[in-house]
Amino acid sequence: MERTPPFICAIGDIGVDLVMGMLEQWPQIGTELILPRSELRAGGSAGNAVLALRHAGVPARLVSAVGNDDFGRWLRAQFDGVDARLSVCPCATTVSVGLMHSCSERNFFTTEGHLAAFTLEQALSQLPEAVPGSLALLTGVFLLPGLRAHYLTLMTELRARGYQVALDTGWPSEGWTDAVRSELRGWLAHCDHLLLNELEVCKLAGVDAVPQAMALVQSWLRPEATLVVKAGARGAMACKGAQQLSQATQAADVFDTIGAGDSFNAGYLAALLQGASLQQALASACRVATAVLSRFPRQTIKPGEFSDLLAQPA
Repeated sequence: MERTPPFICAIGDIGVDLVMGMLEQWPQIGTELILPRSELRAGGSAGNAVLALRHAGVPARLVSAVGNDDFGRWLRAQFDGVDARLSVCPCATTVSVGLMHSCSERNFFTTEGHLAAFTLEQALSQLPEAVPGSLALLTGVFLLPGLRAHYLTLMTELRARGYQVALDTGWPSEGWTDAVRSELRGWLAHCDHLLLNELEVCKLAGVDAVPQAMALVQSWLRPEATLVVKAGARGAMACKGAQQLSQATQAADVFDTIGAGDSFNAGYLAALLQGASLQQALASACRVATAVLSRFPRQTIKPGEFSDLLAQPA
């Protein structure tokens, strides 16, 4: 009997994204603007990550939920080729409108929808049996209040089942309060990989300088854990034990940066799954993120189209 290889399972938020742009200035109330581009696509942090894994030709699992409506049925269909284990919540599907500005900034308008109804029981009931070496990517936690309340239980259970745990916290809707920082620090002992951006790591540490923030947050992690800090168009940095690494990324013509960090996460974890070094994983992550962001509309990306990006040397 052939043994199932290790895999990546994303556990978190998915939703319907309507991306539109470019917006030169905020319109006056009551007016109408015609925008040159739009795309209706599957989104959410977990959704973006598993779709990037599909683009990279890496088998992915997805544990999440959809609403009980037409959007929910449409959303489920967007994950063809992914082992998507989606609970159905008795409410409308979460929808997000992303408005892209010509200055590269963006605004989101998001409904609460089904994400507020996703529970620990649903997540655990859909969780695939772990294979040694498999990775669980936890993301979108602050958009999932029903799951967030039991996050320690979820992380403990994942490790007990044999998963390595990768965590991308995202941005807390209530801001970086002392209570949020304390809550997050309680999760760090269960992390093998902590994936943040520069502003998030500074807010978590409570300091303004990225190097000092990284050193402080690393001290809160287990000695063998890895801290990765995403620096947008400049690339990324990482520290693990005594290792201090950085990786530049190539410039690209990008229309929207929605899902940039999620695509980075996918490239990073996929490379590690294939035995890459930390430096190689950072390089692969930057290449995958750049490739995804450079394509519009993204639904034109074929499964496995970016698989060669994981094999190149750092």
